[in-house]
Amino acid sequence: MFKEKLDKKLLVGLAISALCLLLLFRKIDFAKMAAAFAGMDYRYLAPAIILTFVSYYFRALRWKFLLEPIKNTRLSNLFPSTLIGYMANNLLPARLGELVRAYVLGRKEGIDTSAVFASLVVDRLCDGFTVLLVLVATFFTIRLPAGKEGMQQALVTGGYITFILYLGVLLFLALLRKRTDWTLMLVARLLAPFSAKASEKASSLLGSFISGIRMPAGAAGMAATAATSFLIWGAAIWPIDLLLRAFGVELPLTASMFIMVFLVFAVMVPASPGFVGTYHLACVTALSAFDIVGERALSIAIVIHALGFLPVIPAGLFCLWRDKLSLKQISENNESGART
Repeated sequence: MFKEKLDKKLLVGLAISALCLLLLFRKIDFAKMAAAFAGMDYRYLAPAIILTFVSYYFRALRWKFLLEPIKNTRLSNLFPSTLIGYMANNLLPARLGELVRAYVLGRKEGIDTSAVFASLVVDRLCDGFTVLLVLVATFFTIRLPAGKEGMQQALVTGGYITFILYLGVLLFLALLRKRTDWTLMLVARLLAPFSAKASEKASSLLGSFISGIRMPAGAAGMAATAATSFLIWGAAIWPIDLLLRAFGVELPLTASMFIMVFLVFAVMVPASPGFVGTYHLACVTALSAFDIVGERALSIAIVIHALGFLPVIPAGLFCLWRDKLSLKQISENNESGART
């Protein structure tokens, strides 16, 4: 059953990626694209790659703070596990890299995989809140070219809507944490008219989920988590600015923040492993807001995607080989766990 669901998700993702690629390449002049690549200043690649790995390092550091309530883990285990997880996300469908990441660290540190995975849920919530702040800051400070006033207003409206929705999620999680029984009862009552079985299952899943969540203890732990969150995204946004400059595009840093917001939403859409197509379409769409279109925009999108996804693959595979593990072995273990 698990494999069947995974296969369906993969097929849907491949179809969406294919559609995006068709939209992107249908009117592209490959000679002009080759000229865009030829005119690129490749000196910007090295610092951009370094910053990308710095971002992964900060992710490992934040993960350490998130795991403190469970165990004092070592960065020498966290960083390779992070690289392996992101490598797996690029090669496996349905974001299975998160399960791989949890399995590898659990094996290294002797922690139950479910407890590690719960920390990654908090990790994603931290990402979501940080991206929300980036989104709000971007949408209220960026200045699009003349003639884009309608788009700018739409962005501000989208910022408000996203902000309200995310605050709603945070409020729900806070209630679930502080008043667990009352919140579970409320969810059960709301879902009961639709399906008693769904109501019971949702309550059970939410109860298991919240019982596994552990937040960093004390103000120092929370501050460290917040600080590393901003460092993660700062180190992820800066390479976009460098790659724009590599193509001779001079834009304020808010433009790179704007592009990053689009890319974050792109990876939420079902796609092939590595988010091929959806990632590129999101990047090209964001660049069009600054009147960067056609072959130049697609060339920039290809390089930004390649930089964010390709370097971590050999790094993750090396860490996997060093730990005498394989993706097949990990996937089989995760599948058997999902069945039980």
